[in-house]
Parts: sequence; C-alpha cells; structure tokens
Amino acid sequence: MVAFEDRAFHAWYRFVLSFPPHLVNEYLEKFGLVAQSTLLDPFCGTGTTIVEAKLNGINGVGIEANPVAHLASVVKTAWEIDPHQLLVQTHHLATMTAASKAYQSETALRTLPEETLKLLLQNSISPRPLHRGLVLLEQIEAQVESPYFNYWRVAFAKAIVKHCSNLHFGPEVGVKRKKQADAPVIKYWLAEMVEIATDLQTAPTSPAQTTIHHADARDVAQYLQPESIDAVFTSPPYPNEKDYTRTTRLETVLLGFVRNKQDLRHLKKGLLRSNSRNVYAKDQDDVWIQHHASILELADRIEARRLELGKTSGFEKKYPQITRLYFGGMARHLASLRPYLKPGARLGYVVGDQASFLQIMIRTGQLLAEIAEGLGYNIESIDLFRTRRSSRTEQHMREEVVVLRWPG
Repeated sequence: MVAFEDRAFHAWYRFVLSFPPHLVNEYLEKFGLVAQSTLLDPFCGTGTTIVEAKLNGINGVGIEANPVAHLASVVKTAWEIDPHQLLVQTHHLATMTAASKAYQSETALRTLPEETLKLLLQNSISPRPLHRGLVLLEQIEAQVESPYFNYWRVAFAKAIVKHCSNLHFGPEVGVKRKKQADAPVIKYWLAEMVEIATDLQTAPTSPAQTTIHHADARDVAQYLQPESIDAVFTSPPYPNEKDYTRTTRLETVLLGFVRNKQDLRHLKKGLLRSNSRNVYAKDQDDVWIQHHASILELADRIEARRLELGKTSGFEKKYPQITRLYFGGMARHLASLRPYLKPGARLGYVVGDQASFLQIMIRTGQLLAEIAEGLGYNIESIDLFRTRRSSRTEQHMREEVVVLRWPG
C-alpha cells in the first residue's frame, strides 16, 4: 500500500506492488533534475513517476501500453479541473443513477455479452454488483463530452475492483472464497470521487508539462523529440509467469477497452514479452540478444531443467523463448531510446530477480546492465531497493535500481 503521506493523486488508482513515490524522489534528487528538466517513464504504469515529477515541477513524459493504466496516468496528472464543480456534477450523476428503475431493479439484472464475460476470471464479480456497475457505467458513458468523464471512469475502475468485486491480490490476482452478493456501487464510487476532489483542492500550481502516450515502449521513435530527455526512471515488467493483463482484467473489460479475444490479443501484442501467455509465432525480439552468451546460456539452463523434470505443458515449453524475448525486448527498447536522450542523461530501471521459470534464478538487473553496456550505455551502479522472499524457492530475491548514463 502507498504510505499515507504519499496518497494524494497516487491513491486514485494503483497497481499492486507499484514502487513507492519516495523511491522516485530519491532518484530525482540523485539525477539532479530541475524545473526545466524532462523525465521519461517508458513503462509508465499508473503514473507514479510522472505524478512525482509534476509535484516537483519537472516535465514528465510517459509511455504505457495498458489502456486502463494509461487512462489512470492521464487523469492523475490533470489537475486543472475545478474540484467544486467536479463534486457538484458527480453528486448529480450519483443521485440520478441511484433513483433510476434500472439501478433499483432486483430481477432484470444486466450482464455482459457471453463472449465478453468469458474474458473475466470466473466469479470475479457477482451478478448484482455487476448489474449495478453496468447501470452506473451507462450513465457515465452518456456524459462522454463532460470534462469530468475520465475522472469518473478512473474512480469507477478503483471502486469496482476494490470494494465491489470478489477479487483479491496477494500479489497474484485471485477470487475470494466468500463471494460478495451485493455492493452499494454508487456509494463506493462517490467516495473515490470525493478523494479525487479533495486532492485537487490541494494540488500545487505546477508549470510542469506532462504527456502520456498510449504506446509500446519497445519503439519510442514516434513519441519523442531528438535529444529531449534529461533522465529516465521506470519499472518494466519482470520476466515471470505473471500475466499483467489479468491484474486489470475486470476494469479493462468493464470500461470497454477489451470486448473479445481479438481485443485481448491485440493488447497483449503491444506489451513487452514477459510471460507464456503473451508469446506469438511472429515474435522476433530475441534477435536483439542473439550474441549475448549469458542470456542464451540462461535460456538453455531453463530448457535443460524442463527436460530434467519432464515438464511437457505448452506453457513450460515456452520458458526459454520468453527469457530470450524478454531481454531482447528490453534491448530493443534501450536501442530505440538512444537518439532521444540528451548527452549525459541518467536512467534508472527498477527490476527484480525472478525464479518463476522452473526455479532457475534470473538476475534481471545484472543481465539488463550487460545489455545496456553492449548498446553504448555506461553502468553507474546497481542499487539494492528491497528484498523479498520467494514462496517457491525460499530464496531472498533482490529488487534493484539499475542506474545507467547515456554518454551521447
């Protein structure tokens, strides 16, 4: 959870296990960024880095492929709205929706099309909260021209998952044993909107400009200007069996970003390859590491371990390929970034050791540093951020900040 003193803006919507805002501040200071600087987060997530940049008067640019996270980042860095009018219009919408026959109905419950419903984790939300949520969403979507539209959607995303669903996060997403038969969806949504309005009342007047692109971080060419970036601070996905689209599946589906398997496939194709559920036949990112012996040897060790254990599932057979594609994708990203960095730009990548692939240890930070050095970056340090205990291997896993410098 985010610390109480860091809740403003950040708590509107966050990923589970997002890195804390204070870590961003530590590196803003270490990198010597000032008001005229521009900070890039190419794996922007829900905007932790860009929010902190704006709070410090630093220009921020984000890139994020997940549509819900992109929406959250855009809204969390838009502070120009009138909080009083936001609340007035929110209460009006809440009152109108609560009084509607559709919301009050106890029998004719709305649901999703069968094809769309199959995308959700089974029992991730009970029929009655789903009905109430869909009725509220219909009212929100009727106000698409409102300046408050996206604030309402972000508050809905948080409220429906945190208060109205059967989901739990620990850190993997799962379904609670005890299902929630009903939930006052409007009440929880309204509470989230009050928190947003309260934070906006205290928002500093910041000259900083923020831009969040909905895009794939492996190719930044269309979104940045040459030699425009002073620093990078980011946390890409880790190489493991975590399907990051499952973590946000409920809100992604309800907000209409994904309606069928084709939409989901399109979303996954725009993500860094990090797990066996987003690998495709035409993937070629592994060409970027074809001469990195340490990564190729790691993939070979994973394959040898699979054969030793007699593992034959289609997912497990992909583990060596995922390893090559993941680090190849990171190499592709770092290569594409070079023309847009100012000489002397410093970069921080928060990454973690992993052992999801048949308990073979992947020292992500060390391997990322090797790749970066091969692409012309200087390695300044690999700083320990925190450790965690692996439930599978009982080993202590390092999460680190790989600090690089682009010499120009």
